[in-house]
Amino acid sequence: MRSIQRRLSLGLISVLLIVGLVLAQTSLWLFEMGLQRYLEDDLRTDSESLLVALVRGPQGLQLDERHLSPAYQRPYSGHYFRIDFADNHWRSRSLWDQELPKLDQPGLHSNLQLGPEGQQLLVLRTDYKRLGQAVTISVAQDYTPVRESFRRIQKLGLGLGVAGLLLILLLQRLTVRRALRPLEAAREQIAQLQQGQRSQLDDQVPVELEPLVAQINHLLAHTEDSLKRSRNALGNLGHALKTPLAVLLSLVSSEQLDAHPQLRKLLKEQLEQVEQRLSRELNRARLSGDALPGALFDCDAELPGLLMTLNMIHGEHLTLSYRAPAALQLPWDREDLLELLGNLLDNACKWADAEIRLSVVELPTAFELSIEDDGPGIAQDQRDQVFSRGTRLDEQTQGHGLGLGIVRDIVDTWGGRLTLGESEWGGLKVLVQLPKRV
Repeated sequence: MRSIQRRLSLGLISVLLIVGLVLAQTSLWLFEMGLQRYLEDDLRTDSESLLVALVRGPQGLQLDERHLSPAYQRPYSGHYFRIDFADNHWRSRSLWDQELPKLDQPGLHSNLQLGPEGQQLLVLRTDYKRLGQAVTISVAQDYTPVRESFRRIQKLGLGLGVAGLLLILLLQRLTVRRALRPLEAAREQIAQLQQGQRSQLDDQVPVELEPLVAQINHLLAHTEDSLKRSRNALGNLGHALKTPLAVLLSLVSSEQLDAHPQLRKLLKEQLEQVEQRLSRELNRARLSGDALPGALFDCDAELPGLLMTLNMIHGEHLTLSYRAPAALQLPWDREDLLELLGNLLDNACKWADAEIRLSVVELPTAFELSIEDDGPGIAQDQRDQVFSRGTRLDEQTQGHGLGLGIVRDIVDTWGGRLTLGESEWGGLKVLVQLPKRV
């Protein structure tokens, strides 16, 4: 969710910066062009005034200084002119010892400098005919004060633009956060769903999220219903097959097969394997129960009931105990952990004489689950054979029936490790190490 907010914020910032810079630059350019056009009108008026000041004299054209502005008499006043004839030119006294260059083309020019202070001049050249003679009048005005004022306006505009951009960014961040709040709520609800704190997502969401939430809720309901039907079907099938198996076993043991001892032995072995497999699947169905998909495993809430169920299945002569930190929740699916621990404990119950103990230890980077019993155990060389390539834990190892294939599958899926050792009572110790989830 934060990455979405970051991408939206960066995208909007980029758009605002580009659009803002383009608009600011365009506005300033248009403003300066408008200001120059305004000053051009003043310069054109001055040029026409100079044209009127040209009168006929004894020696041809002469300039009537009575019509000149006093600014043209004061040195470096910021107002200048140059009048070009065919073989001569006049210039204003305000130029002092400077010379206003003759421009190549008529029109407005703004790239000339003049005077010791480097005045930026805005110059207008206009061509006329006066008293039958071609005349070029160039009038100039100091553009430096205008440029300085313009730069101050630029700085002020830049400051206001930055402040406006920051305000817009703040408002857009609040708007994006508010717009994504339903998604954040949905994410939190999905996390609660994974932790087993809820079974459905709230359907009170914006219209845009209603189809997504509806599909997720439908999928959750369908998955839970499918799991329940699968468990019920497995239980019904197992109970339906138990009676025919019992009948077949009784027939195999009857006197009708006395003449075929080898056939009796083969049938009996196969039927016993079918009965063992069926009992194992029924035990799994009983141990898993009606778990909520995604619910975490609460040791204090789940382990007493699991141990009591196994005691009822295997007999009261067994003492089952567990050790785990108070209020410990294992961050894995409750149903899968019931499957894992149920199979390990069920196997321990089959081979234990009297004692079985489950221990749960939290390490810095992993959880350790160990099941110990006081049964015959497994020799070291046979332990390696159990985990050899092509051998599953639920296959028959000599002297030890380990129906634990599902355990290895679950541990491998979670990236854990499963090892066999010797318990403190001399029996088997199964150690499961599961890395913590980030």
